[in-house]
Amino acid sequence: MITDGLLMLGVLLALSCALIVLERTTGWKLFKYVPGMVLMYLLCAALNSLGVFGQDDATRAPIAAVKDVVLPAMILLFLFGCDLRRIIKLGPRLLLTYAVSAASLFVAMVGVFLVFQSALHPEAWKVLGALLASWTGGSANMVAVQDILQAPENIFGYALITDTLIYSIWLTVAFSSVAVSGRFDRFTKARSTHLTDHGDDLETEQSPITVQSLATVVFGSIFVSVVATWIGGLLPELGDVVNATTWTIVIVSVLGLVIAQTPLGRIGGSTEIATLMLFVVIGQIASGSDFSALTQAPLYLLIGLLVVLVHLAIMVVYAKLTRTDLFSIAVSSTANIGGIASAPVVASAFNRQLVPVGVLMALMGSFLGTFLGLAAAQIMSAL
Repeated sequence: MITDGLLMLGVLLALSCALIVLERTTGWKLFKYVPGMVLMYLLCAALNSLGVFGQDDATRAPIAAVKDVVLPAMILLFLFGCDLRRIIKLGPRLLLTYAVSAASLFVAMVGVFLVFQSALHPEAWKVLGALLASWTGGSANMVAVQDILQAPENIFGYALITDTLIYSIWLTVAFSSVAVSGRFDRFTKARSTHLTDHGDDLETEQSPITVQSLATVVFGSIFVSVVATWIGGLLPELGDVVNATTWTIVIVSVLGLVIAQTPLGRIGGSTEIATLMLFVVIGQIASGSDFSALTQAPLYLLIGLLVVLVHLAIMVVYAKLTRTDLFSIAVSSTANIGGIASAPVVASAFNRQLVPVGVLMALMGSFLGTFLGLAAAQIMSAL
């Protein structure tokens, strides 16, 4: 059993390093079905279930302290690519489609929760709020909401498993939709000529990664995280959702959005360092999980499936009423549910010139996902 907090942190860092390297260099089919982040969760949860990690405060305190610093820094860095000037260039039709997509997931999550509420864990609203944060933003938003709401680590595993499986199914649907785009557009009487206006002018390049850029990204983000945490602790708590951690996330999110509008937002290494931080945070959460509580996972999978089916129905009705093309529907939906990793890929399946559209839609979610997840959690907690 590991009872030294620093040794436990070393194990989490080693696992993060190994999985990131393997996922990006080996080409193993395993990673196509189970992302490295989910494997990180499963491995750490398995080690904890087997009694490898000590449970005393002395062992856990260093890990918790690291997460408290790394999480806000990670959110800050992930937002560096969210350039509002490029997002505005998407035009009102694409922005409206993205907004309706996010809103439909929000409504579906709250509605399905209401149906299954009596069969769920008393704190399931926290976990489903985190899941919605992922489906309107990304994994970073999910762990941010989990940290703010202090969702039980055992049932947080349900959110990760549901997120991974439903995402895989949804991505398959999105790719398959390319084959029926012509028939769908005729059904909705879509006008897709506006899409040709979005392409090369939306592309951006990140600066090369250098020692200077890494120093700025790592040390700068940690400094901002510490200061934001200090300020957040001075601000008042409001209800069950708005606490010191909420204020900290709000501060770094707004600051990250501001930095994204400057040349500093294109600094090399910000996305890569944020990804490393994400693995560490996932490992810390998983190290408090226990596989013995996974018996309810099928119920959460059913909830996730119903949420995306309601989302699909709403988007089809919206497309028919507004004459929206399938590209806009598929990419906005994938940008929400899949995030930055998949939206550009789905966009390229329709038209390679429109890849930046998928990127920018996903970046909007990076900023909004946390707040949408918290808002849904607040509503579900009151039901």
